[in-house]
Amino acid sequence: METNAQISKSHNPVLNKLRLNDKSRVKKVIGVLSGKGGVGKSFVSSSLAVHAAKLGKRVAILDADITGASIPKSFGIHENALQSDGLILPAITKSGIQIMSVGLLLENETDPVIWRGPVISGVMSQFYTDVYWNDVDIMFVDMPPGTGDVTLTAFQSFPLDGIIIVSSPGDLVSLIVEKQVNMAKKMNMKILGLIENMSYFITPDTRKKYEIFGKSRLNEFSEKLQISALGSLPIDPKAKELVDAGRIEDYYNIDIEKIVKKII
Repeated sequence: METNAQISKSHNPVLNKLRLNDKSRVKKVIGVLSGKGGVGKSFVSSSLAVHAAKLGKRVAILDADITGASIPKSFGIHENALQSDGLILPAITKSGIQIMSVGLLLENETDPVIWRGPVISGVMSQFYTDVYWNDVDIMFVDMPPGTGDVTLTAFQSFPLDGIIIVSSPGDLVSLIVEKQVNMAKKMNMKILGLIENMSYFITPDTRKKYEIFGKSRLNEFSEKLQISALGSLPIDPKAKELVDAGRIEDYYNIDIEKIVKKII
């Protein structure tokens, strides 16, 4: 059994990286991950992609969260992926975002993905190598949560230019995020920064701000871990409404736009 030190030493960060097929072009790859599920990682991935597209970038989302794939639903995409010349064609959203997800391959989008780790890792890798990614400026990889085998494979395999870690307020979540940051550092990943999601709620009538899940620790925690604090995002009922309706591309948040400008 490999220890953390053995893992970081035995896996060269340059070797064994996935390669695109000859027809695809991707300039920058950014992983979006979280130490646990339920903090809005996929929402953040989608929102970053939407706002990058609004800023004129050619954007793609690779949904590597195989067992919890939710990206297609947020964009209102329900058809299956097609193939051409031996490559899988990504779905194209109304604003031109290219998307690949296991949700586009299942007979029914509500079918559970009951696969073991090696199969999940293989499919995740194929989404990078066997899909026709057409001249992408920035690809966001919605990574699986946690620090397990699939996340380790993603770190080792994807040619990531950097990662963004998504958290929410609270001591327990902070502890989990610290583990995620430590894992990323051991794997020689460039950490672009930390986003605190569900940081606060502003009432629509009085505009009063409430920190429902506890006081924000974004700046304190970022300083402790010596990573950038990219920004805090609110609990926004409008965002949930648009995601549920498959219309996330209609969402705009100035704080997300500011984050995107920092990373692209």
